[in-house]
Amino acid sequence: MLAELIKFGVSLGSILALAGFAWMLKLGGDMRIRDSRHARDIAQEQVFDFIPVDVVLDRAGMGALLRDIEGRQLLISRHGAAFVGRMLDRSVDARLDQNFLILDTHDMGVRPITLNLGEDAPVWASALRRLPS
Repeated sequence: MLAELIKFGVSLGSILALAGFAWMLKLGGDMRIRDSRHARDIAQEQVFDFIPVDVVLDRAGMGALLRDIEGRQLLISRHGAAFVGRMLDRSVDARLDQNFLILDTHDMGVRPITLNLGEDAPVWASALRRLPS
């Protein structure tokens, strides 16, 4: 009985130690794009020469669309515990559904991404038609 209690205590202590270590490293949690400044920082981490001049955020903070001075657009979306960026071109399929913009980049293993852009959705949907190929 005592041996089982010791095993239980050691196991519980190990689990708590791992949870504390993950907390210190800020792993897990609910990653969201906080504001346009955060989206700009992510964009500049993803694409070296991309300097955004216009930003629209998904209402839930799960993604963003950014445009630079050259008219290029970058899609930022959540992928696991990180954010990924994808430069968009004319091959992207965009569908407008009221306030939602649904983007399909046709990348292998990547599902279409739905962004709730509110009243900005039609503006950004039309801008996707002017993307370079």
